[in-house]
Amino acid sequence: MLTKSQPDEIQSFLSDASNMRGGHAARVVFPESALEVAEVLARATREGVPVTVSGAGTGVVGGRVPFGGTVLATDRLNRIKEIKREAEKLDQPSEIRSGGGWAIAEAGVVLAEFQRAVEARGLLYPPDPTERSCYLGGSVATNASGARTFKYGPTRDYVRRLKIALATGDVLDLSRGAVRADEDGRIRLPLDGGRIIEARLPSYRMPQTRKHASGYYVERGMDALDLFIGSEGTLGVITEVETLLLPKPEGVLSGVVFFVSEDDLLAFVREARDASLQSRGENQQPWMMDARALEYFDKRSLEFLRDKFPLVPEGAAGAVFFEQETTAGTEESLMGLWLALLERHSALLDASWFATNEQDRARVREFRHQLPVLVNEWLAHHHQRKVSTDMAVPDAEFARILDFYRETLNASRLHHVIFGHIGDNHVHVNILPRDEVEAATAREIYLRFVQRVVRAGGTISAEHGIGKLKREYLRSLYSEEHLREMAALKKALDPASILGRGNIFAEELL
Repeated sequence: MLTKSQPDEIQSFLSDASNMRGGHAARVVFPESALEVAEVLARATREGVPVTVSGAGTGVVGGRVPFGGTVLATDRLNRIKEIKREAEKLDQPSEIRSGGGWAIAEAGVVLAEFQRAVEARGLLYPPDPTERSCYLGGSVATNASGARTFKYGPTRDYVRRLKIALATGDVLDLSRGAVRADEDGRIRLPLDGGRIIEARLPSYRMPQTRKHASGYYVERGMDALDLFIGSEGTLGVITEVETLLLPKPEGVLSGVVFFVSEDDLLAFVREARDASLQSRGENQQPWMMDARALEYFDKRSLEFLRDKFPLVPEGAAGAVFFEQETTAGTEESLMGLWLALLERHSALLDASWFATNEQDRARVREFRHQLPVLVNEWLAHHHQRKVSTDMAVPDAEFARILDFYRETLNASRLHHVIFGHIGDNHVHVNILPRDEVEAATAREIYLRFVQRVVRAGGTISAEHGIGKLKREYLRSLYSEEHLREMAALKKALDPASILGRGNIFAEELL
């Protein structure tokens, strides 16, 4: 097993996309199997050495930034072991019946490469976070989501089995449906040799939002597999993932649509979302409107993008990016449905962009992904870091929360952009300070946003997780008792508390 300890060799493993400073470690180890991972963890437990799991470093909450100990890099766990397609069989479950399948891959496989390999077999792995250079294991550890989550749900919904190395040195091979929590919230995990780990779930209820990535997943009678998905490397190290795959769509209609009126834009989103949700289920038909993505860009976002995309119309109050899956037989009728909806809500149809082929879709995707890049360039010019929200609320609260964001920011006179997954009531507010005084004001406003979202029944992190940067804000969502219950759950699986120290909750709770 390769080990590196020279400062110049390990420097790139001491940070992530959060730009959190101060990371340091004694060494970085590169195991090549689940057994080697387990050996590293067993030794660390015996010696009381903290272990920070390192994926691709794309996380934005400081989760892989170590503060001492060992970094366990999953880079060499990088094999796609199997991609299997099932023929259409009427006696199979519905998700397999239409020609879906499954895949088995190690944790260090790059998500984009995994998706390309799957699509080459005529299949689809729906989770599609904006940063596709992440590792598959990291995307499971954070329950990653993205634009397509509006239709397909988060990563959790596509995990069939995990191989997990525990801090005790045990390797757990856990399939969905094999272990469930009992009525009292206890989970009993069977290990080799007849041993059992027993843990009790926290007593809190999760926010009733479509997306939620704030702390451990808890649900009555839940599947034990869901405990590890989204646990941010604090309960075990994911080494292998078996995923559910769906049939690859025949075609995709996408567009970036501009509006002069913000009220018209929001009314369009509400109708498109309601129509999409109503079309799903047993009565779904291929000719029905069913957006798989609904993404929002406010006026300030368009001002950023206009420098790179001069065809962004002047005077637009905002834009929506949408996608709809099609077939050769439905493409024309679905295009008609979308155009009619856009006309009802006074969209700038002549100035909007639509795509039905891969080349045009690539141009539309570039527009969608370019904004974070431009924001980061602006911040680098001002030598500052953004203060960014990742919050979601229930449907009934979204319009009020969006108004609150705008009113607060306009009164502060801080530079900002608002964009993101409006179909799931989950937009990112990026506050862009120009100096240290504005940065302090931005952090104060962020706390006000957290408190307001929690009062509205929302979540403080919908997709990026808690990591180290947001752990204090978790106290706004859960009580001290709930945090201690989470810590007790962690200690049941990680008795020496070596894994992911400082992630999700402070070390003093352990």
